[in-house]
Amino acid sequence: MSNTTGTLAVRVARIEQVTPEIKRFTLVSPDGAPLPPFSGGSNLVVLIPHASGSYRNAYSLMSSPYNTSSYQIAVRRVATGRGGSRRLHDTIRQGDLLEVLRPVNLFPLSKHARLHLFIAGGVGITPVCSQLAELRLRGTPFEVHLAVRGAEHALLGEELRREYGDAIHLYHGDQGERLNIAAVLAGRPLGSDVYVCGPEGMIEDTVTAAHDHGWTDSHIHYERFLEQGSVGEAFSVTLARSGATVHVSPDQSLLEAAESAGHHIPYLCRGGACGMCETRVLDLDGELIHTDDWLSDADKSANKKIMPCVSRAKCARLVIDC
Repeated sequence: MSNTTGTLAVRVARIEQVTPEIKRFTLVSPDGAPLPPFSGGSNLVVLIPHASGSYRNAYSLMSSPYNTSSYQIAVRRVATGRGGSRRLHDTIRQGDLLEVLRPVNLFPLSKHARLHLFIAGGVGITPVCSQLAELRLRGTPFEVHLAVRGAEHALLGEELRREYGDAIHLYHGDQGERLNIAAVLAGRPLGSDVYVCGPEGMIEDTVTAAHDHGWTDSHIHYERFLEQGSVGEAFSVTLARSGATVHVSPDQSLLEAAESAGHHIPYLCRGGACGMCETRVLDLDGELIHTDDWLSDADKSANKKIMPCVSRAKCARLVIDC
């Protein structure tokens, strides 16, 4: 059910503790109607209310794209984050209503791959869940290699293994089992694609190993599972087109601060990956703190562009082209 703000109202139908730090939330339409369709790898932005507004955190949809009677997301409680995941864990209860945005896919499956290889760590398995449902219907071969710290963190992987059998490979860190990414990628047939979602080190190791084996970037796909948004020192920014000055608090992103003040900045991922919110910097007295994956190193050094969804500033003056 859409409302006047363009969001969808959903009801929390079920909450499950799937690991010591991850909860799975099942969301349904309050009137029982089907939810908007999505494809494997999509994410869902959840508006998480707090005292001065709402956080907008993106979480991977892990339910099947072929059953939109509900959405499922898995939320890892980030103790040192801004507070969005903590609020979902600590204050949201079964039956509560939330607002979400329509699903967006920034981590889609390749349409032409002959073999899909998935490498994941911990909660990074969540986007893979919906992708496997799509691949099974296509009849395309795949393998999943999931590293977990131990048995108490392996429930999602065990569910996938019951569903997909030997295509799912689990590596338990507490048992000395190591995921050798280079070995997983070695000797694969031409036309294979690899997808990785997990910690920064796992992504870097996968990209490096793929390049070492001669894979091109078009066959390497990755998504980080860090909590979206940004934290840091407060600062102010002037929006040149309106002349308004917006104060960005320590636990807000520049994008969130602008939205709270009634200003619109285009966005999709809210995680610094898609490039939609790339904005020109017109004047700067200070430094920009770039935490995105979109801008090149040269762009970051030039300080002429900023990604308002995740990056911030330590400055006396900042003017952007908004």
